[in-house]
Amino acid sequence: MTVYRDEGLLQLAGLQHFAFCRRQWALIHIENQWAENLRTVEGNLLHRRAHDEAARERRGDTLLLRGLPIVSYRLGLSGQCDVVEFHLSPEGVPLRGEEGLWLPFPVEYKRGRPKEHQADELQLCAQAMCLEEMLCCKILRGALFYGEPRRRTAVDFSPELRQLVRDFSEEMHQYARRGYTPKAKPAKSCNACSLKEFCLPQLTRRVSVSVYLKQAMEEGAP
Repeated sequence: MTVYRDEGLLQLAGLQHFAFCRRQWALIHIENQWAENLRTVEGNLLHRRAHDEAARERRGDTLLLRGLPIVSYRLGLSGQCDVVEFHLSPEGVPLRGEEGLWLPFPVEYKRGRPKEHQADELQLCAQAMCLEEMLCCKILRGALFYGEPRRRTAVDFSPELRQLVRDFSEEMHQYARRGYTPKAKPAKSCNACSLKEFCLPQLTRRVSVSVYLKQAMEEGAP
């Protein structure tokens, strides 16, 4: 089993990008391209509100930690949880400065509504797997909080979802080692992507980018 070092860690948040579109992930995390649109701004504001309050808050038998740094050297991922609720439970783990045993329950904040694809669920499951590795415990479920319905969607961390996290993480590392950016696969979702001006998915339908640039240079030549 591969065990990664600090210098080989990838951003956990990139897993959501990768599951949505491998090319989008590569443009952001390999080529360092980024652009804001309304969706990304709304998403950033929602996450900022989740982190703005006190980093540690006690509500009866629940302890809330915000902006908790996490890492998994098995997955080669590091990042930050929006919110982790720790519930008093005999199946939990000890926490410094607190009495009893506490079971982690990660909560990730997202704009909009639940989606047809599993990108958000994969990101949340990866957070749980990081927490499990760090705290030596088992986390069965978490939740996604969506901005429009303003309610939680429960997520069970099934063996299938966990394996998909492992598979995608390994594929991300393979692309990162090669510095490889996949070709665009035009879809409806391209219209809402903040990177469509960098990605140029419309060119894929007609001609490769290299051919397009060559033709443009020839047309501009005297």
